[in-house]
Order: sequence, then structure tokens, then C-alpha cells
Amino acid sequence: MSTPQTAPAKRTALYSAHLAAGARMVDFAGWEMPVNYGSQIEEHHAVRRDAGMFDVSHMLGLDLSGAGTTDFLRGLLANDVARLKTPGKALYSCMLNETGGVIDDLIVYRMSEAEYRIVVNAGTADKDVAWMRQRIAASGANVTLEARRDLAMIAVQGPNALARAAQAIPELNTASGIPAPFSAVRLGDLFVGRTGYTGEDGIEVAVPAARAAAMWEALLAAGVRPCGLGARDTLRLEAGMNLYGQDMDEQVCPLDAGLAWTVDLRDEGRDFVGRTMLETHTEAKAFLGLILEDKGVLRAHMKVASARGEGETTSGSFSPSLEKSIAFARLPAGTEPGESVQVEVRGKALAARTVKLPFVRNGKALV
Repeated sequence: MSTPQTAPAKRTALYSAHLAAGARMVDFAGWEMPVNYGSQIEEHHAVRRDAGMFDVSHMLGLDLSGAGTTDFLRGLLANDVARLKTPGKALYSCMLNETGGVIDDLIVYRMSEAEYRIVVNAGTADKDVAWMRQRIAASGANVTLEARRDLAMIAVQGPNALARAAQAIPELNTASGIPAPFSAVRLGDLFVGRTGYTGEDGIEVAVPAARAAAMWEALLAAGVRPCGLGARDTLRLEAGMNLYGQDMDEQVCPLDAGLAWTVDLRDEGRDFVGRTMLETHTEAKAFLGLILEDKGVLRAHMKVASARGEGETTSGSFSPSLEKSIAFARLPAGTEPGESVQVEVRGKALAARTVKLPFVRNGKALV
């Protein structure tokens, strides 16, 4: 009997640049990606204190266009794209299944009434495209969907990110310039979004793959530090940003994942996928941060004992900014920030306290 063959990991346009920079590569969602280039802690601090960059080309941009696109997206997403009144404005939303579970979380940019760009996660990209195509076909909507695998994406993040990026990317110094927060602009063949996954200011640039290596080198020359998946995870955790597959998935609704703010129920006539289940969902779980007060490290899927019953951590790590172990936890309804809980770590009950998320934003500790 032959041994089953696993598909080789895919590589982004920046693979050679990562190797040249001494990256340690790992398989992430089927892609060979850099986990770090040396010190993960130093990469983390570079983003909090100066400027760091991430290859996020494994994520997928989707261009949706056609006269029916706005109405289609209003029925597809839990957040309402009708809120986007200005061209380029962005919205964070979950895309749900019929039972209210999260198929994926994504960012959608409205470029015009009939043109949107959506950026989806790497591990769910194929599933997302299939789901969207199925919904387009079922609705008969006048919508065209194009997956943009011809693009690479680089995220530049940190308090000095915009200034350093402007040194490296001439288009940022043009009349359109750098977009407003949570907005995007087209600058020639670049798509620049003022968005990110770190809790710091910065941009995410979609660039033709053939230009990606040159842009990366220019950013290096401008003093932007390469950062890997390890730092990206601790940064997003400190910033209170969910990770799909850990903090929510198709069995978890956004109301139980601290994402009620991404669900728009104000328009009673808007019947989006999963709405009925959300409207009948009662006693939503509390989704809070934990700070460990004993020695140890918090990880995902650890039992949490609280005054109201048992919960579980969903993500956890050591926080370089706080120099403490932190986690997200899904806890019984009614649990509030400031309560004492116990987390089971390697068979021991360790003391922790609940806090409101995020832990850190814009370089400042909030807890």
C-alpha cells in the first residue's frame, strides 16, 4: 500500500526574500510562511515601538462587481455594507452559515456602489469562494467574483509605519496619498488599505506579485523590520483581535466570540444568512481577556473555573508588552471584567483575573 502524499505547501512571491532574511519557515494553512527571522520578541516590540512588516500574501483578495453586489453582500454578511457611504470605506464582518456559525471573518472595502474588495483568511479561502459562488448562483444576483491570486500583500504596521512606508513606496506621496483609517485607495496598480491586525496604525498593500520583492527590499531599506507569524499572533492577541479557527469557527456564533459589535440588526427588512439564529440566541457567553497572576503560560483550550461555572480559553500566550501571560476566554453569561478565576494549567489551578479587551492598543497598556 502506498503512503498517502500530502500536497506541497504553497509559496508566496516573497518566499526567496524570507530565506535571504534568515526566516524560519513553517507550514501555515498550506503555505510556507515565516514564523520569525530571529527574535520573535524583538519583532513584536518593533511593531509596537517603530515599524514592522508582514507578508500576508497567503490571504486572498476577492473582487466583487456588478449591479447587484451591494444587495448581495447585505444578504451575505452579518454587518451591513450599506453603512459604507464613502468610496473606499471598510467594514469588518463575519460571514455566517444558516445556524449562525462563523464561516469566516473578513474585511470588505466598498469602492463604489457596484464594486467591492473582500480580503479573506488563507485557511478558509477556498471554502469562502465556494460559499459565495453558491450564494450568487442561488440568488441569481448580477455579481461577478474574481479571486486575485495575482496579487501579493504586505502589511506595514507600527507608530512609524506610515512615515517609513512613504519613503519606500512613491505612490503614497501622490495626491491620493495615504487613506483615512479603515479606508482604502487605489494608487495605480496598488491597493492600499489603512487596516491591520496588530492594534497599531499602518497599511496593508496589495501589489502585483511581480513587484512584491522590490517593494519588500525598499521597505527594508527604509528601516522597516521583517516580522513573522509568531509576532503577528502576540500582537493580535494583545490587541483583542480574534483568530479564525481558535476564537470562533462554524460551530461558534459571533455573539459568543465577543463580536456582537459586528452584527447589525437595525434594518428589520435585511434578511442576511444566519440572522434568524442570532435573533433567537439568548444568554450569549461572555468573551473576556484573562491575565495570569501565578507563574505559567496560558494557551488555548484550558479549562477556566469561575463563580458562574466553567469556561475555556480560546487563545493564549505570553504578552511581550505586559510581560505577563494573557488569554481570551469564553465564560458563562454574566461574567464581568475584574472577577477572579482559576485556569487549569498542567493539572494545577492557577489564579487569573478577567479584563475587558483589548490588553494593548497603539503602544499603550489598557489593563
